[in-house]
Parts: sequence; structure tokens; C-alpha cells
Amino acid sequence: MTKKRILVVEDEDNMRLLIKEELEESGYVVDEAKNGEEALKNFKEKEYDLVTIDIEMPGMNGLEVAGKIREIKKDAKIIILTAYSHYKSDLASWAANAYVVKTSDLTELKDTISKLINS
Repeated sequence: MTKKRILVVEDEDNMRLLIKEELEESGYVVDEAKNGEEALKNFKEKEYDLVTIDIEMPGMNGLEVAGKIREIKKDAKIIILTAYSHYKSDLASWAANAYVVKTSDLTELKDTISKLINS
């Protein structure tokens, strides 16, 4: 069985590394991007089973990135990952399949990824 490939888009180095390590330990192949431009470049070059996107990033924010990914691949599986819970009610966040509030405990993120990737 081929391992599922995930793109982690996160501008904070420590959080990006934590997510990458946790997901690799869970058996996924993980690529990372530190901003929206890098994320879109990666997304155009490779096939991803799922993308996690931080909202608050310099330059292009995560909601813009999610919208552009949807333009490239309508059925892309996207998780918005942010420390700011108020975005949950923002209509633009509906460009994502799921919305997870960021914490150092990645259980909810991993559970959400598993549900989306295996559906």
C-alpha cells in the first residue's frame, strides 16, 4: 500500500517540525511549506492526499491558499489549522474540509486527517 502524502503549510518553524514528525510517525509522507507561495508551488508539482494550512502567515494567508488550492484541484482535502478559533465562523474557512484549533497535542489533527484521508 502506498503511503499517503501530506503537505503541511505552517510559517512557524517549531510547529511545522512538530506536525511533520508526528505525521511521519503515524506513517505519512510529509512535505512542508513555510508560506503560501511555497505551498502552491509544491501543490502544482506533486500529488497530495491532504493539505494542512495555517491561517495566520505573512504574505498570502491560509484562507487564500486554500481557495487557490481548490482552484487547482476541486476535490483536494484541506484542513485549516490555526490558533485562532474565531475563524471557524468565517465563511472563507468553508474552502476547507475541516477546521482544527492548533495545540501542541496533535491528537485531534491526526484523527481528522485519518478520517478525511480514509474516506
